Amino acid sequence: MPGSAPMTPPDLSRLRDIHLPAAVSWWPPATGWWILAAALLFGALFAAIFIRRRHANRWRRAALDELKRLRDASQTQDLPTLLGALSVLLRRVAIGRFPRDEVASLYGDQWLAFLDRTLGQADAFQSNPGRWLGSGPYLRQPAIDANDLAALFSLAEKWIRKLPGGARK
Repeated sequence: MPGSAPMTPPDLSRLRDIHLPAAVSWWPPATGWWILAAALLFGALFAAIFIRRRHANRWRRAALDELKRLRDASQTQDLPTLLGALSVLLRRVAIGRFPRDEVASLYGDQWLAFLDRTLGQADAFQSNPGRWLGSGPYLRQPAIDANDLAALFSLAEKWIRKLPGGARK
C-alpha cells in the first residue's frame, strides 16, 4: 500500500463508560393496569350488590315457592284446607315483613283490609276472589270455582311480589 500512513490507534482516553438507563419503576403502572383495577373494583361492587339483594329477597323466593306448591296441590287438596294454608302463608309473610303487633291480631275484614292496604289496591282482597281468604277456610264446602281460585292465587302472588324487600319494617 503505497502512500499509506501507519495507522494510529484512536485515543481511547476520551471515551466515556456506557451509562445504562435507570431501572424501570413499577409506579405509576401502565394504563392497562389502571383499567384492570377499575374493572375488578366495579365487578366486586356489582357482585356485592347482587349478593346483598339476593340475600335480602330470599324470603320472597321461599314464599313464592310455597305458593307454587299450594297452587300445584289445588287439584288434589280439599278447598278449606287449601284456603287455610294460603291464608297462613300470607300471614307468615306479613308477620315477617311488618311489626308483629300490627299484623298478628288481625282477622276477618281487618286482615283483608290490611292485605288491600299493603297491596295498594282497594278492594282486591275484600271483594271477590280475595274474600275467600276470610271465610273459605271455615266453610265445609266453599263454593269457589276454578277461575276464582286461580284469581286468588294470582292476587296472592301479586301481593308477595309487591311487598318491599330488604330489611324488616
